[in-house]
Order: sequence, then structure tokens, then C-alpha cells
Amino acid sequence: MSGGHPGRAVVLASGGMDSATAAAVAREAGYDLHLLHTSYGQRTETKEYECASAQAEAFDAAFRQLTTDHLSAVGGSSLTDEGVDVADADLESDEVPSSYVPFRNANLLSMAVSYAEAHDCDAVFVGAHSEDFSGYPDCRPAFFEAFQRVVDVGTKEGTDIAIEAPFTEWSKTDIAERGLELGVPYDLTWSCYRDEAPACGTCDACAFRLQAFQRLGERDPIDYAERPDYTEP
Repeated sequence: MSGGHPGRAVVLASGGMDSATAAAVAREAGYDLHLLHTSYGQRTETKEYECASAQAEAFDAAFRQLTTDHLSAVGGSSLTDEGVDVADADLESDEVPSSYVPFRNANLLSMAVSYAEAHDCDAVFVGAHSEDFSGYPDCRPAFFEAFQRVVDVGTKEGTDIAIEAPFTEWSKTDIAERGLELGVPYDLTWSCYRDEAPACGTCDACAFRLQAFQRLGERDPIDYAERPDYTEP
């Protein structure tokens, strides 16, 4: 790297608004972007891929899709098992939800670090945030700190890849506010756990997303089957 340019960053691009905002933050920091999308048998994988690839074009980023079925073969999540219903939103729960994919972030980060090492990238960005880690153990700050140590030990000598999770202390509302400031194309994002079009509006992912826009007095630009008011206490 020269001239103070931070280099290249891999962004784990789910197609959702958090990773899209992480991409915008990385771009603002001066990184050349490589968006990496993984399809692992999730219910809305076709829509997620469509959104991630559209975001890559919007961000003028390199794009790579990896397809793996081991997470769906392992099971244990309503996102990958059609026999398990996606629960309605419960924004106050501290329980691990049925949508938790066991140890997913470790799997996805491992692939991202492999890509980063192979392509001489300097950072891996992930969009996990504080409202995630109340229910998802692999979204906690301690997890990313521990994974950084794994990367430092497990890559070849001279490799320096930073795990960047800029939103771990942020709410979904904070992320949406920052993304609107950065001009993130939220019309090209998808969050719904259940459906590919329109979004259901009542699963956890839809609820947190709608709540964020509602708190900011903004209209979420994607289509919903219903738009409950999630700002009421």
C-alpha cells in the first residue's frame, strides 16, 4: 500500500442492509471493495444473491458468489429447514431464535479470510450489530476479537488481515441513519427471513428493519405484505 490508501476490503455481502452499509463505510474509508456473497440453502437465497450482485454494481465492486450446502445439510435453523417455521418477531426476547444458523459467521468469515489472503486484501468487513448479538452468539464483539486472533495465527507470515465489524455497538436505527447519510441503495437490499417478494413484514428481520426506518421517519423503499408499526412501546 502506498500514499495512505487503505487497500482492498472483502465485504461479507448477504444482500441485506447491514452489509450494504458496511460496504458503504468501507468505501468511504477508501478501500477498493470485493463483495463476497454466500448461498448456503437459506430460504431467500435467490433474492439475496440478486440484491448482493446489484449492490456490487452500485458500489463498483468486484463480486464473487460462493455456493455451499453444508450449513443447510447440518440443519438446526428455520432459515435452512423448510420443516421449521420462521417465528413472528419478538423484539424483546433474549433467547436464541430459531433463525440462528449454528456457527454461521465462523464459516462465512473463514471463507472471506481465505478470499482475502488469496487476493491480497487488507480487511474483511461484516455488518453484525448490537441487536444481533442479544440472540446470536456469533455476532458478539468477543467473537470477532477471538476470530481476529485465529486469523493472525492461521494465515501465512506477513499477512495482515483486519476483521472489521464497525456496528457491534450500534443499533439497527444507527445503521440505517448512517446508511442514509452515505446514500446506501436500500432499495437494492433484502432482509426478510421468510419470503422473496414481497417481504413479510412480521419476522424478526423485517421488524428490526421497519422499526429502524420508522424511528427515523423514513419509508423503507422495499415492498412488504404488511407494515406494522414497531415504534410503539
